[in-house]
Amino acid sequence: MKDNKIVQLALVLFAVCAVVAGVLGVVYNITKPTIDRRAMEKTTAAFAAVLQADSYEEVKISGYSLDQSINSVYKDADGSGYVVESTFSGAQGNITMVVGVKSDYTCSGISITEHSETSGLGAVAASPSEAGVAFREQFIGVGEGVTVKDIDALAGATITSTAVTNAVSTSITTVKTIEGGAAA
Repeated sequence: MKDNKIVQLALVLFAVCAVVAGVLGVVYNITKPTIDRRAMEKTTAAFAAVLQADSYEEVKISGYSLDQSINSVYKDADGSGYVVESTFSGAQGNITMVVGVKSDYTCSGISITEHSETSGLGAVAASPSEAGVAFREQFIGVGEGVTVKDIDALAGATITSTAVTNAVSTSITTVKTIEGGAAA
């Protein structure tokens, strides 16, 4: 009798799990196109914010010895520069950002697309606030080798400031490597 009750409970639990999984699958399939569209819009806006261009062409980076933090590289179709997407470790998790790199190997802008930094501290780096905009704008025109000592770091967010600075410097180095054709 006791064994039958356990089997019944197991079957009921299995049925509930199967129904919930099915519902989640349906909801996922319904919402996926909207989520993908919004992600593309966010990426397009980030690219436009760091390097104005009519179109971007992805650069194959597998043949180069690059920093592991580099996710992808796109070249502006008119040759004015590159957009480099990278992910660096911040204080509370990863910071994903795009960096515009002009043909003279200087930063044309940065846009933080994803982060999990502390609100009011590291999160200011990505915010539309005056402090966030000022923090990001100071990278415009900097070159390779920029360090956190070269910028006004966010108060209380040294790790975030260092991660963003490293992303800018690494992005510029990446573009130099690609332009120079230094293969792995």
